[in-house]
Amino acid sequence: MEHDALDAGEARYELVISVDARGSGQYSDAEKPLMRRQIYEVLETAFAQAGVGRNAVHLEDRGDGVLISVPGRIAVARLLGLWMTELHEKLRLDNRRERRPLGLRVAMHVGPVRHDSEGICGDAVNLACGLADSSVARHLLEREQADLVLAVSESLYREVVAPGGKFIDPDRFAPARITLKGGEVTAWFQLPGRPAPALGQPTAPSSPTTAASGSPAAAEEEDGFEHGERDGYGDGDPAYRAGRDMNVFRDTTFERSVHIGHNIGTDRRKD
Repeated sequence: MEHDALDAGEARYELVISVDARGSGQYSDAEKPLMRRQIYEVLETAFAQAGVGRNAVHLEDRGDGVLISVPGRIAVARLLGLWMTELHEKLRLDNRRERRPLGLRVAMHVGPVRHDSEGICGDAVNLACGLADSSVARHLLEREQADLVLAVSESLYREVVAPGGKFIDPDRFAPARITLKGGEVTAWFQLPGRPAPALGQPTAPSSPTTAASGSPAAAEEEDGFEHGERDGYGDGDPAYRAGRDMNVFRDTTFERSVHIGHNIGTDRRKD
């Protein structure tokens, strides 16, 4: 996408899209070129089907993903609706024949973006990348064995998703509070083609908190807190990681003997 020399480096409001591949570190050097080819094929097919010219958007290669900015003259609703629908459909069909299905985490936010000769930068870029890399997005993709997870910022949900529209159903999104490098934010998550995902509810700091197996707070997930971020489900609550059920008791007095844990022979739940 070309930019006038006169306004190079000036901030302009654009849609930022961050795309990351699931488990990219698990691909061998020989497999990574195929993974990258799959990413570009599904993205470019979706752009074509949505009527967005490839040369109309800015696209940066990120090795195991892609960073995209879309100028304001292209409706955000088209990318959130038709483009995401085409992206999911192409990915779903391609994965049927792949030995290792490709999983994508996609995040979107609209905000001021600065362009220079090397690419794009700004808080809007940082937020979109942080949402795509969040442990909630990672966990949802893994837990649900989904092809695609979408995360959008609070402002984008409120201004574009909540009113609804063609291929945009706000009832299929669920919110979560997450902590990124820039601070705590609310994000909205969707698994395209499915009902709103179960993300759990915030808990009061003074009440017992149970991190149930299968919830983002209890997940043993890939790179869950690797980049200085922690997902939060209550203001001031610490973050815990566990492979199975974990109970946290605060200011609790037990007046008689209790058993905490699973009874051998009665717990039939599979890990």
